[in-house]
Amino acid sequence: MTYSYIGLVRQNTDGVLLFLSLGKDSLVLLDIIYPKFNRIVCVFMYFVKGLEHIERWIGWVKAKYPKIEFVQVPHWNLTYILRGGMYCVPNPRVKLLKLADVVKAMQLKYGIYYTFLGMKKADGMNRRLMLKGYEANGYENNGMCYPLADWTQKDVLSYMKQHNLPEPLRYSLKASSGVGFNLDCMLWLEKNYPQDLQRIYKVFPLSERILWEYHNKQN
Repeated sequence: MTYSYIGLVRQNTDGVLLFLSLGKDSLVLLDIIYPKFNRIVCVFMYFVKGLEHIERWIGWVKAKYPKIEFVQVPHWNLTYILRGGMYCVPNPRVKLLKLADVVKAMQLKYGIYYTFLGMKKADGMNRRLMLKGYEANGYENNGMCYPLADWTQKDVLSYMKQHNLPEPLRYSLKASSGVGFNLDCMLWLEKNYPQDLQRIYKVFPLSERILWEYHNKQN
C-alpha cells in the first residue's frame, strides 16, 4: 500500500518536501521516494545548529542521495523552550509554533504542496489516532502524506537491512530520538562529542546543570 500512496502523489507532482529527522523512519522514506521524484527538498529541524555529529550524518545523506536539496530550520519545539525559558532566559515575545506551521512555511517557500512525513501508527496512541483519521484519504491531509503509517518497527528494520541502510544515531538503548535535554543524550555527547556539548551550552547555558547534577549524585 505504501507504494500506491506514493504513486498517487507522483501522479500529481514530481516535486515533494520530506521532513527528515535523520531517524530510521524518515531515512527509509527518503530511500523509497528518492528514485520516484525529480525534486526532493529535505527539511531537517535542528535543536542547536551546526552540531558536528549531526552534520556528519547530513553529509552522508547528501552523498548517498545527491539530487536532494537539504535545508535546515529551527525545530518548532524550540518556540516552547525559548518562550518558557527552559535552560535559557525566557522570551515572552516568541510566537508558539506547531509542526503544521513549519510545514506550511516550507510549502510556501518552495512552492511544493505534497509533504512526506515518516510517522507510523506503531509510534504510539496519539499517532495511531491521528493517522487513523487520515486513512480513508490515503494517509494524506492538507498535503501532508504519511506513507509509512501502517509500518511496524520490524518492517522498518527489515527494509534497512535489505537495502544496506546504516543504523542512525542512538543516544541510548531506549527508543532513538533527536538531540534534547535528556540525560542519555548529554552523557553520550560528553563521551563522544564534547565539542557539541559546548555548542549546546552556548545556546542553553543553564543546561550544564543536567550533567553537573548527575555527576554530583555519582560522587
